[in-house]
Amino acid sequence: MERTQTKGNAKIALLFDAGTFVETGAYIKRAGCAEEFEGVICGYGSVDGKLAFAFVQDGDRMKGAFDATGAKKISALYKMAKAAGAPVIGVFDSAGALVPEGSGVLSAYGELLAEISAASGIIPQISVIVGNCSGLGAVAAGMFDFKIAADTANVYLSSDAKGTDIADIACADEAEAFASARKLIGMLPANNRDVACTPCTDTPERAVVANVADTAALVSDVCDADSALLLGGAHKDGMLTYLASIGGVVCGIVATDRAQNGGKLTEKGARRAAKLVNFCDCFHIPVVTLVDSDGIDPKCASCGVKAYGLLSGAYASAACAKVTVVTGNAFGAPFVLLGSRAQGADLVLALTDAKISPMTPAAAVAFLYNDEITANKSRAEVEAEYLATRASAVAAAEKGDIDDIVPAEELRARLCAALYMLDSKADGAPLRRHANLPL
Repeated sequence: MERTQTKGNAKIALLFDAGTFVETGAYIKRAGCAEEFEGVICGYGSVDGKLAFAFVQDGDRMKGAFDATGAKKISALYKMAKAAGAPVIGVFDSAGALVPEGSGVLSAYGELLAEISAASGIIPQISVIVGNCSGLGAVAAGMFDFKIAADTANVYLSSDAKGTDIADIACADEAEAFASARKLIGMLPANNRDVACTPCTDTPERAVVANVADTAALVSDVCDADSALLLGGAHKDGMLTYLASIGGVVCGIVATDRAQNGGKLTEKGARRAAKLVNFCDCFHIPVVTLVDSDGIDPKCASCGVKAYGLLSGAYASAACAKVTVVTGNAFGAPFVLLGSRAQGADLVLALTDAKISPMTPAAAVAFLYNDEITANKSRAEVEAEYLATRASAVAAAEKGDIDDIVPAEELRARLCAALYMLDSKADGAPLRRHANLPL
């Protein structure tokens, strides 16, 4: 039976560099169906000049219905990808399970989930959702390191469940979704033994001119031109997360967003930050953290306890390079949880006007310095004095909690220098046979 061009082939053309895709298992038919090719296309090729593997559910082949044969094709693809040390892209567009297979199709989903889990932390995995993605297929897509969804995506767990938003990157159409996948592949390391870097076309010493209170503008200005890729842009939870390059070094960036409720830490924001830190640690990608937060969101003070613990654990256990900058306020828990020296940061900087305190100045004065308020000295004056003395960046530096105080315009240059210095950071204590004794 001659193979014809299908929707799946069109998706491959958007994803891979022209003329590089090689299909594997191209002649495999559906079990018991001599006339129907399997509903998933598997293969490898070049994406932005890098080797990558992909499986693409094909809506023109039985509506991309998933079955045991498809699971075996994908399993074989994963074995090749892990052996080659190259990322996997999964393109989801399927009507769901091939129901007549009964329990066999459930086992097929189990096999797919096991392959995704086994590859986690070894090779990057990117899911691109461009159509229906339901049931265990939605669970599979959600297990990938990065989830990209086109406007045509429809993710749900069951026929009576509402749509699920799992996207890290939401796109207007398929072309934009595949362009985002290509950009991610271009930035990420091929595997957990590779190094993520890009050519630096920007000047490391370029002065920062953005308003430091505008977190998104500051990130864009600190990073190499046009390199910052926003993750989870649709989530309004006080946290901005990015993949970007700074001086050619690919980084994960975690930044509290002052524009959203004073950058207060929320449960969802903490979880997204922890997820990015954990991913970066898997692949030796440095983490740059920008802190400007008025504390914990009171609406999340109790429900977010577990999430804040996960955030603390992610930073404390990560062996990748970690550089933290207090760009504005760091009141209370966010100073500790977001890459503090005590949590294992390699370098902690503060901008000149940064303020660091166990609580807000209003609370600190109310608890400790009420007696300083007199007829000649207002509460506002006492709070301002507290900020200028006890909560200043200099006060924190004197205690060793801050390594250096940096003018805002020098922030990019200092981050570049820090990342270059940490480029060869070893995991754990350096290995040696024994000391060279002064005999």
